Amino acid sequence: MGGSLSAAARYISAPVTTDRLILRLFEPGDAEERHAYQSLPEVARYLYRDPLTLQGCAESIAARSGGTAWSSDDDRLLLAVCRADEPGVIGEVVLTLTDARARQAEIGWVFHPRHAGRGYATEAARALASLAFTELGVHRIFARLDALNTGSVGVCERLGMRREAHLIESGLDGDRWGSECIYATLAREWRG
Repeated sequence: MGGSLSAAARYISAPVTTDRLILRLFEPGDAEERHAYQSLPEVARYLYRDPLTLQGCAESIAARSGGTAWSSDDDRLLLAVCRADEPGVIGEVVLTLTDARARQAEIGWVFHPRHAGRGYATEAARALASLAFTELGVHRIFARLDALNTGSVGVCERLGMRREAHLIESGLDGDRWGSECIYATLAREWRG
């Protein structure tokens, strides 16, 4: 692909499906389910921010529920992750266009801890990364994560992302110094 994002990728709609999951745009009625995990201190600690309020979840959903532009720096695709066999939001994945000219995007995921250990984060992140490379024209995706977040380290490694950096005490989370790892992969390396 050339030096810019695909013209077809200027506006994104969903859903994206996998064997077990449906990744779709958030809907206003999802605010309470999103709040159920975004309000947990053990979730927020790896995101270097305070837990989200119900109002914060609702406002974020309202801002993105109609679709997402994908052409400028900081454009963001936020998708609810649902199990295909039962209703309800179990987590989310996000893709942020960090440099439109260089086609760089940051990928992230957040799941309710009660759904941990079942491979949902890896499956959803793999689907989103494939979308980024095959439909959105992304050249490189990367993930930034707290070095203590072993679950997310495992997701990156299962996706075949390489660890490009380990930044020591690079962020302050309250009164705790956090170290950050950066994982990445290029479109030509992706084995989705």
